[in-house]
Amino acid sequence: MGKRSEVVFGNRMSSQVVKKAENSKERFVKRFGDDSDVDYPLAVVKNPYIGDTLGVSNIVIDGGVSDDIPDGGREEFDRDKGIIVGNIRMGFGHYRISMAIASAANHLGYKPYWMDLNSYSETTGGKVIEAQNKLYSMGSRISGKSKVFNKAVWEPMNYEGFRKLSYNASDQMNAELMTPVFRNVPKDIPLVATHVWPAQAAVHAGMKHVVNAIPDNWPMALHLAEGSLHTVQTRSAYLGYRTLNGMQGDEVLKPMPGDSIRYVGHYIDHELVAAIEEDCDRRIERRKKKAPMRFLLTIGGAGAQKDIFATIIRTALASVKKGNMVLYVNVGDYMNVWEELVREIPAMESLVTTHFDDWSDTTAFADKALKEEVYGIHAFCHENIYEAVYCTNLLMRSCDVLITKPSELAFYPVPKLFIKRVGGHEQWGAIHSAEIGDGTLECRDIPHTLQMMKLFMQDDSILTDMCENIKRNKLDGIYDGAYEVVKLAMDMKN
Repeated sequence: MGKRSEVVFGNRMSSQVVKKAENSKERFVKRFGDDSDVDYPLAVVKNPYIGDTLGVSNIVIDGGVSDDIPDGGREEFDRDKGIIVGNIRMGFGHYRISMAIASAANHLGYKPYWMDLNSYSETTGGKVIEAQNKLYSMGSRISGKSKVFNKAVWEPMNYEGFRKLSYNASDQMNAELMTPVFRNVPKDIPLVATHVWPAQAAVHAGMKHVVNAIPDNWPMALHLAEGSLHTVQTRSAYLGYRTLNGMQGDEVLKPMPGDSIRYVGHYIDHELVAAIEEDCDRRIERRKKKAPMRFLLTIGGAGAQKDIFATIIRTALASVKKGNMVLYVNVGDYMNVWEELVREIPAMESLVTTHFDDWSDTTAFADKALKEEVYGIHAFCHENIYEAVYCTNLLMRSCDVLITKPSELAFYPVPKLFIKRVGGHEQWGAIHSAEIGDGTLECRDIPHTLQMMKLFMQDDSILTDMCENIKRNKLDGIYDGAYEVVKLAMDMKN
């Protein structure tokens, strides 16, 4: 291996860059060991959380996390209709894209398999990913509290550091440590990766049909997995990746070949795309009736937005009490964030209905909110990662406005109010959303966030225009990316 660290789409890396990549891999081997010769037996089992909804089965290491599989619980790989969704948990965004791909695959008649490299905790690759994930989460949280750290470290790293081809060279080398779990996976089953590491690892491991579903809207070499088919969500990202723009300073690089990249549109779940007109019409009708405006506040997978949420909730209390506003607050799997919010805002306690670790209660509320009026503040927290992420999908159908940082949720077909980004790359998600008319500009401080909330409440045309834009965007195929990715993956095989 190693050659993918030396040359990236025809652009040769310096000996210093290659040596740095080799050293990075060696450090991880010293820290976590080398399991390249280990033969991990695999099993396929129904996902107990999203298996019924999205038709998903998990690929697990048999004899490890799957010791409690009941007799008859194992499934065989479907070599005809099977499609693997390769992912990791790093924040919620990559899991969210994975669910969208699985949903589209299930709708199109295929069998999605969930392969989370981060879940294989006994492997060297799993340990590497977990260590990197902890660093990223810590950086996200610190950036939200320290302007100095954010300006000096976090923004430059997320904006320009990850953009460099030299960063890709190190990632390619490290991804070699993630290949052993692919040894017993049929190599002809298409794989869609929703993070670059599963894409790189799958290519290194000899998987034949790999699609690399690139997130965000800021081209970075971090997301390159040469040997896979790259897909992007926006036209501007297509050109940025095709030319490898800015990935080695001002140098004009050899471009990606045309058959290595496709524009597909936004990666959105079938359940949400299919209901776009219905949900948007409900929002418009609620504004006409002057029903309470529903805001969904959703914390990202690093849990870094608590302070902004606290100010929003505190400001909104009077409107909630008057029945003019409803708040959905999804803290994901961060119960500590909710506990801190309660301590900081004791006045909200009498207005809150909690929906904690009870999926049937959460789904029942989401269904009720589509049909009936709701009031007060509704708080959601689920320890299980699948429920923590998918909860937002359920709630966004009945909300009027989603309040979120411009992460992967920037691409979802719901009116959006964007709070301050976490990392410079995210700002381009807000810019794209504002340009296609389904979200606001990024509100980079509290006063501008509150101003935008007030505008939504006072000027019905803002919400109505966004809803009409979302319906037009659907007609243009902007939200069809998940379907297109699945079709491309299956076409590679056929």
